Amino acid sequence: TELDLSRKFLFALSLISGKKNIVEELAGASLAPTHSLWTTDARGSVRLRIEDGCPEEPITVHQMFKASVEKYGNMYALASKKNDRWEKITFLEYYQFCRRAAKSFIKLGLERFHGVAILGFNSTEWFFSAVGAILAGGIMTGIYATNSPEACQYVASDSKANIIVVENQKQLDKILQVLMPHLKAIVQYSGQLQQKLSNLYSWEDFMDLGLDVSEKQLDDIISSQRANQCCVLIYTSGTTGKPKGVMLSHDNITWTANHASRAGDMQPADTKQESLVSYLPLSHIAAQIYDLWTGIQWGELVYFAQPDALKGSLITTLREVNPTSHMGVPRVWEKMMEKIKQGISQCGYVKKKLVTWAMSVSLEANQKCMEDEKPFLLSLTDSLVLQKLRTELGLSCCQKFFSGAAPISSETVQFFLGLNIRLFEAYGMSESTGPHFMSGPKVYKLPSCGKVVPGCRYKVANIDSDGTGEICFWGRNIFMGFLNMEDKTREALDEDGWLHSGDLGKIDEEGFLYITGRIKELIITAGGENIPPVPIEEAVKKELPIISNAMLIGDKRKFLSMLLTLKCCTNAETMEPTEELSLEAVEFCQLQRSQATKVSDISGGKDKEVYRAIQEGIERVNSAATSNAQRIQKWTILMKDFSVSGGELGPTMKLRRPVVLEMYHKVIEGLYQE
Repeated sequence: TELDLSRKFLFALSLISGKKNIVEELAGASLAPTHSLWTTDARGSVRLRIEDGCPEEPITVHQMFKASVEKYGNMYALASKKNDRWEKITFLEYYQFCRRAAKSFIKLGLERFHGVAILGFNSTEWFFSAVGAILAGGIMTGIYATNSPEACQYVASDSKANIIVVENQKQLDKILQVLMPHLKAIVQYSGQLQQKLSNLYSWEDFMDLGLDVSEKQLDDIISSQRANQCCVLIYTSGTTGKPKGVMLSHDNITWTANHASRAGDMQPADTKQESLVSYLPLSHIAAQIYDLWTGIQWGELVYFAQPDALKGSLITTLREVNPTSHMGVPRVWEKMMEKIKQGISQCGYVKKKLVTWAMSVSLEANQKCMEDEKPFLLSLTDSLVLQKLRTELGLSCCQKFFSGAAPISSETVQFFLGLNIRLFEAYGMSESTGPHFMSGPKVYKLPSCGKVVPGCRYKVANIDSDGTGEICFWGRNIFMGFLNMEDKTREALDEDGWLHSGDLGKIDEEGFLYITGRIKELIITAGGENIPPVPIEEAVKKELPIISNAMLIGDKRKFLSMLLTLKCCTNAETMEPTEELSLEAVEFCQLQRSQATKVSDISGGKDKEVYRAIQEGIERVNSAATSNAQRIQKWTILMKDFSVSGGELGPTMKLRRPVVLEMYHKVIEGLYQE
């Protein structure tokens, strides 16, 4: 339109004159009036960090979707498996389903800036509900499927959720157990309704509810939305204290979906359509930005995994789909590694030797030449051996492999380099709408998390003599504030609007970032020595392949000690760790001439040989310590491995240190008794 053209002309003009306030004024009527960089009010708006490095005109989620439909309308967008067949829908159909969901939300009485909470596994209905909630003027929030009824209640109340969308009866039961002050309706998207309730709808009935809501009524709500208003809430997992509702604006979502993914070299569909499998929790920012929003922005084809993906069916789905890019949290990559190791150990002698040789060739070549030129020997071993191993994982067509949400161990990274797979590590937080630093095919250096996303900025605060300090973020991806939590917002954002990550790290001369640990996790010994636990824990796991989790203890203590868990098999149904040692752990025991097959065969000092081997591994780690204070003096083996269901790990498999300290309080005190 002429208005758009004149807006763009004025926008360009303002950039030339460098007047940022004009930039904001003339990002058209697309911004709500405001002076502040942050707010804690769901109805609030914020000043966007538009500057020379990121001058793009702010757009809403609807504008982004509409532009994609114009470009990719007839291409396939989403694929779900029904009765053993993949059913696909196009971008145009996807958009129309989202509008239908939006009209039904309006019909159910969704109020402006109130929540629509979604509780369940990834599916087309999850996506329709998420986008539909935003189009209808609400705020979309995901709830972890592993949450307790009380945790669900907290999120629903805090976000003033008018509607909760649940996957099945199991999730519905959680909602029916607790009081929800703002709740008007519940929608169930999978399985038959097992009870009749006045405000409970099946997905089919829900989608028909809004048929008499006019297109104009919906369009009026859509056109009233501004790019600097809130549209998404991401709840932090609450490892310390209550979960915080991270408020993300339309601009946070649309700008990040565009720019962060380009840093990872994701291609637009008109160049080459990317495909991926959606299986990680969408209530977490990593999966949401990667699967949902980037999918819309670049016209990707998203396949939905089965709900039991993390219990073992993920690889089956990957083999069927053969995606072009794949993202995993470190635990997912570790599980794949364990599966392949198990496969190799069951090979015959000659085949085992061949695979081990091929992997060593690949590891060495990948560590030597980080550029794209591949030596002949690697090309040969790749086509003869490694390609087959990648096919086993369903990654034969995959070009890009991402890891995020938690630090990945060097052991895992090197194992995959042996398969000629480079894991691109990303680093960021919910408060930066996901990645702030990214690795990719053109930005890769071990063991870094890549470089800052183009258009974003960083600084390192309180730098010590070693060059390490707190990593701080600035950019269009920085959140609006924590919902209803002014104190916490002021803690996270300094007076100038920089986001303080709470992470310690350093940047090399080329701009690559290396994270050394979290400030809150720093152990300060009774002698006043500051010790980041992660490098020591990683070193122990690297030395001792029998160890699953290692947690360093020593805050305000005279010396360091460590809690260890052994690698175990998990119950396929409950995902609880069992007593049975994993194949790798049993092999470790056999090398020590031990017959152990269960944790109870070893723990409590029962197996002298295994204890001696662990002590020797700890001594090797201690020999590399920079000071006496950094040596592990005592350790103990716990009876059970850590898990999400046990509470020691968060939903993205991050170690919940405060929880472990509380759970194993007696064990820890025992280590420090004279």
